[in-house]
Formats: sequence, C-alpha cells, structure tokens
Amino acid sequence: MPLYSKESLEQLRQRVDLVELISSYVELKRSGALYKGLCPFHEERTPSFVVQMGHAHYHCFGCGAHGDAIAFLMQYSKLSFFDAVEMLARRYQVLLEKVSSELVEKQEDKHVLRSVLEEACRLYHYLLLHTKEGREALRYLEKRDFPLTWIDRFRLGMAPSEKGVIPHLLKSRGFSQQVMIDAGLLTPSFRGGWRELFAGRIVVPVLDGMGSLLGFSARRWRENSDGGKYVNTPETLLFKKSRILFGLDASRRRIVKERRAIIVEGQIDALRLIGSGLDLVVAAQGTAFGEGHLKEVQKLGVQEVYLAFDGDEAGGKAAAKVGDLFQREGISVRVVSLPEGKDPDSWVREKGIEAFLELLETSQEYLAFLVDHLKGDYDLGTPAGKYGLAQQLIRQIRSWPHPLMVHESIRSLAQLISVPQELLGEPLSMPSLYVKKSGWAGFSEIDPDKAMEGEFLRWLLLAGSDLPDLFTLAASNIDPEELLVPLCRELYETLLRQRAMGEPYDLLSLASAIEDPEAESFLKELMERKVDWEHAKPLFIATVQKLHDRSWMYRREKVRQRIESGHCSDEEALELLKQFAEFKGKPPQVCVTP
Repeated sequence: MPLYSKESLEQLRQRVDLVELISSYVELKRSGALYKGLCPFHEERTPSFVVQMGHAHYHCFGCGAHGDAIAFLMQYSKLSFFDAVEMLARRYQVLLEKVSSELVEKQEDKHVLRSVLEEACRLYHYLLLHTKEGREALRYLEKRDFPLTWIDRFRLGMAPSEKGVIPHLLKSRGFSQQVMIDAGLLTPSFRGGWRELFAGRIVVPVLDGMGSLLGFSARRWRENSDGGKYVNTPETLLFKKSRILFGLDASRRRIVKERRAIIVEGQIDALRLIGSGLDLVVAAQGTAFGEGHLKEVQKLGVQEVYLAFDGDEAGGKAAAKVGDLFQREGISVRVVSLPEGKDPDSWVREKGIEAFLELLETSQEYLAFLVDHLKGDYDLGTPAGKYGLAQQLIRQIRSWPHPLMVHESIRSLAQLISVPQELLGEPLSMPSLYVKKSGWAGFSEIDPDKAMEGEFLRWLLLAGSDLPDLFTLAASNIDPEELLVPLCRELYETLLRQRAMGEPYDLLSLASAIEDPEAESFLKELMERKVDWEHAKPLFIATVQKLHDRSWMYRREKVRQRIESGHCSDEEALELLKQFAEFKGKPPQVCVTP
C-alpha cells in the first residue's frame, strides 16, 4: 500500500475545497454560511444535505451520511481509499510524494507516461481538425454520424500517415523515445527499430474512471490501410486491458447512482450510446469481457447489467459467457436482443436512441435468453431433446457458488421449459443463519470484535476536528491494548499519536501511516455506514461502554478459568476468588469528562 509524505498530504488538505468538490456532483445552494442540496445517497425532495463553508465535513440530516472529501468520493464514486486520495491530488494539482523510494520512482514513471499521453492526445486532436488528411478523416466520421460536438467531447483525434510527425513533435516538447515506447506510442517494427502504432488511424482516448488517460484505441478509416480494423495500446504501466472499462469516465456517476450498467462489445457502440445521452455504458478494452472487468463493475456496486452485444451468433455466445460471469456473483443479468447483423451503434444511427431504449425494456432475463440461445441445439419436441437441454443448463446453474441463486434459478428453469421442478433434481438446502465468534453467518463472514471496534473507529474518523470531545472520551477510556483486532489497534494508535503531536487526525492523514493491505477495504466499509450526527456523543459513549463491558467480561472469564484450572494453591485460589467477586460487583462505567 502506498505511503505518502505528511508534507504533500498537508499541502493537499489545505487546497481541498469541500464545497467546490461536492458542487461538481451535487447542486448546492447557498444559505448564509451553509450550502444545501438534495442528498446524493438517498432519494429525497426536500434538501437535507449540508456543507458548511470552511468546514471539512458534509452531513445529511435525512439519512445520516457524513464524512470528508475522501469519504464523499469513496461513497459517491465507489473509489477505493487511495484512488480517492489520488483523484483529489490530480484535481487540486498536488504531487503526492511517496515515502518508499521504489514507489516514488513508480509514481514518477506514471506521471511522465500520463504527460506524454496527454500531449499526444492534444496533437492527435489538433491534426484531425486542422490538417488536410484530418479533414478526410473528419468526413469519414461525419458519414458515421459523429458530430463535431462529440469529437470535441470525446477528444477524438487522428494519427497522420506520414512517418515521424508525432515522435518529432513529442521530442520537441522534451519527451524521449524511451518514454514514447513505455507509453505504447511506439512499437517494435518487423524490419527492426520502432514504428508508430497508430499511424493513419482515427484515435480514441482511453480513460480510467477518474478521467486520466491510460492509452488509445485507434481505428482504420481507409479501406486500403494495412493492419487490423482496430489497434490498441499494448500493456504498459498504465494500460491493463484486462481491467479497463471503456466509457467509465463518462458513465461512472450514473452507474454508481442507479446501480446498473449496460455492457457493450465495442468502443464505437459505447461512444454512440453515451453521446446519445445514455451514460450508463461501458465496454471491455481490446479484449473479451473477463473476470478483471467483472471485478471493476462489482466495485461500482452494480446490481443489474444489460448485455447489448452484436446481433449475430458470436454476440449470442459472448452474452451467454459474460452473463454467466455476472450470475455467478449474484448480479442480475438481462440480455438485449438486436436484429441479425446490427450492433448498438448501427441500430441507434438508423432508429434513434428511443428505439434502443425500447430494446432495453423488452430485454430477456438471462435464463430465458439462455434457453432460447441453446434450444436450437436440441429437438425439444422429443423427451431426449428436452432432457439434454435441461441437463446442460442444470450443470451450469449448479456450478454457481451462491446457493440462493442456484435454488431460485432452478425454479425459474422449470417454468421456462415446462417441467415439474422435482424432475430437475433436489433443490439445494439453504444454509442456516447463525453467528459465532468468527465464522459464517448466512453468506457473510462476521467478526463481532471487528464490527464493534470498527464502530468505535468510525466515530473518531468522522468526528475529526468537528467533535474533539469524542477523542477526549476515547483517550481517557480506551487503551489501545483493549482493541483485540490488530488492524483496529494499529489505526487507533495512529490516530492517538497524530492527535498527541498536534497533527490532523482524519482520513487524509491516515494515508501517510497505513501499511496494512487490509486497511483500505476496511476503511471503505466503515465509510459506507450512516451516522446519527445529532446524537453522536451518546451513541459514541454507548460504543465505548460496549468495549468496556467486553474487556471486563474477558478479564473476569480469565480469572474464572484460572480458578477452575486446578493448578493454583489454596492461597492463590482465595485471592482469585476475591478478584472475581470484585469484578462481578463492579462493572466498568465510561468516564465522561466535563
């Protein structure tokens, strides 16, 4: 996990303007020293979401959402802890310094690669709009119904056919040939040396979910051009095609809000739908949609996906495979049926976006699609044919890891193929729901100690300088050794140390102190919970009391076990009995300082 220097984090803290940041996501209206708006974390008609000028926290009086700039980005954009830190750094133009020299070097390398990619993007865009060859490429885009407004919005460009133009221009701007190679702009030539990867092609920038350039996808626009139709940036320090979701920069906000996404096969399909106002769309980049892409979609909190693949046999096979990936993870899948030979781009160009929305409305649930997709391989008019189809689908369904998905899918399959459910085999028994010290409760692993200590830490992290009384309460009542979970104890010690040294003690400050790889996901989990800010102090006291009670019970139990062990003398036993009686008669109370 990266470690940032305190100096660079303090510089970032001073530059962050919470009102300005949140205003780019939520419409805020000023009312005195307050800015109010409709909460982005729950549905409401009357504004209850408040940011106070000069303060570091927002709060919603409706649902209890509360946090600072980091917490907002983690909750609203579903960013990881460190992605949120780095997004703020880019937004406010602060270069984060890494403590580890190896990490510093890697970060500097990424910064250089982003710089050369940005410069190349500007050059490609300029050459498309202001050169003779570019005007020919523009005519091609016009024929494909790409208006100039889209060309500007998506920063489309053109790499000239003439060799050496782009390398020469980039070299004149201070970039070495090696940097161009590392960024994927130059690639080895079959004849030796290096060649320009995108020469003579229309170039589409590929961005991450935060809008930073990762590389390019380039399309051949002349029929007599060499090479395949599409060429993509090769694997680089920035460009990891197995994890890139094309279009996420434009669609992230709405996907996170609506918890659904449309998956398409190609970049042009994605651009067409996004440009037409349907900014819910992503596509795999330069490869088939796989496990890496699935994990990126999961991070966004998506609960339902629409697969809008090409209307041909290959598109059907892709929908069957990709749908299975999502179903395995308990994500609802609907498949959009496009006419033979059509894709989302051509359908919208011919029929308009409303026609595509109609296809979304009439899309099939995954199992219904799968039955239609596979039934051509079987003669369903015969018992053997229906048996064969049922067996293939049952094998697939039973390979899914979530019992509830398997159980409900078998029920649906029975209805789809019109056979009694009992003929498809015994439904899986559902797991019982129970809680133990550390184990499985239903489908979720529960650790009561971690849950309790996480609640304690959450209040401290969210309070910051707004409620310093909470830190006074914590420091005077809870010793770090009372926290049993190592990660929680480490975070608490860090906060106490920063407070004792007069340093800020908030989410941003933790970025310079955290080393445990588990901490990032733990912090994200904490920030997604709501708080009753109006009753912060009594609720925090109740949490502290629970920690006291736990420690008291553990100490008392330790004494009891020692007494019953039979390994102590009569004198030791009498002393232990005395201690046990004192424990029993004096349960701890929270010390509340005035």
